[in-house]
Amino acid sequence: MIITGTIKMHRFGRVFIHYSSKIKCSSKIALHGNLSIDRNCYIDALSVKGICFGNNVSIGKNTTIECSGSLKSLGKGLTVGNNVGLGTHGFFGCAGGIEIGDNTIFGNYVSLHSENHNFTQRDIPIRLQGVNRKGIKIGKGCWIGAKATILDGTDLGDGCIVAAGAVVRGIIPPYSIIGGVPAKIVKTRI
Repeated sequence: MIITGTIKMHRFGRVFIHYSSKIKCSSKIALHGNLSIDRNCYIDALSVKGICFGNNVSIGKNTTIECSGSLKSLGKGLTVGNNVGLGTHGFFGCAGGIEIGDNTIFGNYVSLHSENHNFTQRDIPIRLQGVNRKGIKIGKGCWIGAKATILDGTDLGDGCIVAAGAVVRGIIPPYSIIGGVPAKIVKTRI
């Protein structure tokens, strides 16, 4: 994996990439320490800001990171803090920009979508109305449960816990425990 990391990222260091993973636009990826990418991952860093990985980041198998939805309008990109673990089978749509704070962990099958379709005009098909991008911010020390979905415009405060299967959108205060569809605050961590 270290040999594959050296070849695919065009740099030496503690970068472990399984040979079955695909990396596009590696020149748009900044590394600040150890990085581990498990098998069958797909990472496309083509975007305005690219991808910035902090130290000790691990990406679980079968995870997809796409920084742009289309070539007509490049996305903003992804910033991942230190000591972050992205679970298996995740999807990170980074067109509107995603920021993940230090020491945050993700369960399996979590998806983040930082872009949303416009749909205000009834006489024009939704696919032709364009998109809007508010971005997603996830604070430090959060725990995102399995199969949670985080939508564009989410600002998750530090220390939050997101229950498995929750659909999250909006501004969530620090140290909140949230769950449900749509996600609501269940209680606050003491």
